Amino acid sequence: MKKVIMPQEIYQLFRPEQSFLSRADMRILPAATNGSALALHRAEMADLIIAYLDTAEMSGEELCRQIRDDAVMRSVSILLICGATEAEIERCINCNANAYVSMPIISAVLLQEAHRLLNIAPRRTCRIPVKIRLECETRGKRFTGMIENISTSGLFFRTSAELPEGATVHCTFAVAGSRQLTVSGEVARSMTDEPQAGYGMSFFDISTEAASAIGRLSDREKTGSD
Repeated sequence: MKKVIMPQEIYQLFRPEQSFLSRADMRILPAATNGSALALHRAEMADLIIAYLDTAEMSGEELCRQIRDDAVMRSVSILLICGATEAEIERCINCNANAYVSMPIISAVLLQEAHRLLNIAPRRTCRIPVKIRLECETRGKRFTGMIENISTSGLFFRTSAELPEGATVHCTFAVAGSRQLTVSGEVARSMTDEPQAGYGMSFFDISTEAASAIGRLSDREKTGSD
């Protein structure tokens, strides 16, 4: 049984959705504030905490500090939700959270990050918005799509193809300054109530070359260079 603490409004957002969070081996613990999340974690020892960077009585930095300074509580993964400003993103990067997503929240991206943190060794990551065409294959079928967000842990893409949650997908794409890259992963979340379906994919593992290429892309996006 894996335990996830998250803000009450995020919990309400996901309750009607069919996702891995609805599985029998998942227990969701809603928290009204970061202080409540800390108290819940102290009592329940969660596997993942999803929290806002700022709530009235406790900041995300303070939440992370108290957890990381405690030998019993520190092993939990922490995913922070922040604004899209450079200042708030920088705060998330510097406070020992494992990952962050910026608002407005894309449910598929948030669920993908949660899936990653619950299933592989934690590492800090961030997502960058891009437009990159990709070619994919799953179960012997080929299709194309467009990447909208990418990090070294996974990507979010849109396609006309229909993909079930849990499907293994092999994606090939290219970013400037590197040769064509191929990565494999699992569909962690689907969003099919729009004209073109969106899917969050968590990588199984990626090569050093692919990680470096995505890192260079992130640097260019931050500096605004072509």
